[in-house]
Amino acid sequence: MFFLASKGYRCIAHDRRGHGRSSQPWNGNEMDTYADDLLVLFETLNLKDVTMVGHSTGGGEVIRFCARHGTSRVKKAVLISAVPPVMVKKDSNPLGLPIEVFDSFRENMLKDRSQFFFDVPSGPFFGFNRPGAKVSQGLIQSWWLQGMMCGFKNAYDCVKAFSETDFTEDMKGLDIPVLLLHGDDDQVVPIDAAAKAGVKLLKKGTLKIYPGGPHALPNICEDEVNKDLLEFLES
Repeated sequence: MFFLASKGYRCIAHDRRGHGRSSQPWNGNEMDTYADDLLVLFETLNLKDVTMVGHSTGGGEVIRFCARHGTSRVKKAVLISAVPPVMVKKDSNPLGLPIEVFDSFRENMLKDRSQFFFDVPSGPFFGFNRPGAKVSQGLIQSWWLQGMMCGFKNAYDCVKAFSETDFTEDMKGLDIPVLLLHGDDDQVVPIDAAAKAGVKLLKKGTLKIYPGGPHALPNICEDEVNKDLLEFLES
C-alpha cells in the first residue's frame, strides 16, 4: 500500500469484522457477511473504478463481493495466494486439503491460541521452514500480534470461511480482468487446487506463478509483487 500510494494511487485497507481494529461480533464470520460489510464500506466512501486486491482469505472476499454485489464499482481484481475456488478436499475438488488439516487448526487454536499464532508464521506461512530461508523474527512477531488482536470466535470461525466456502460459480460469472499471483511453494494454499484451477474458471483471468514463492508473497517477494500490481493498475 505504501508503494502504490507513493505512486499516486488512493489505497484503502479495511479490517474485516473481528480483525484488526474492527469490533468482534459473535456472528457473521462467514463470506457472505464479509462481502456485505465491504459493500457498506464501498457505499459509505462512494468508491468507484476500484481495483480490489485480496491476499489469501481476502481473495475469497473479493470474489464473493463481486458475485454477490456486482462489479459496477469494480474494474479489476487481484488475487494473491488466494483461497478460491475452494480449499477443502471433496469429490469435486480432489486436489484440495483434507478437512483434518483445518480441524487441526481449530484444535490447536483452542488448545493454545498464542502458540498457534507463533507456529504458523515460524513455518509454512512465510516459508521459514524451508532450507536456507532468511527468517525474520519481526515478521513472525507481527503475524502473532495480528492474530492475537483478532476476536477468538472470529478467528476460529474464519477457518471454516476460508477453507470450506466454494467460489466456483462466483468465479465463472466474473466479467472483469483478474490477475492471480501465486507461489508454487505455497504450503498454506497449494497452487494446484487454487490459482491453477481458478484461472480456468475466469473469463478474463491471468496467472503469474512465482517460482519458489511462499504463501506470504507480499512480504517475501514484495518488490516483484509491487511491480506486478503497478503494471496491472496501469494496463
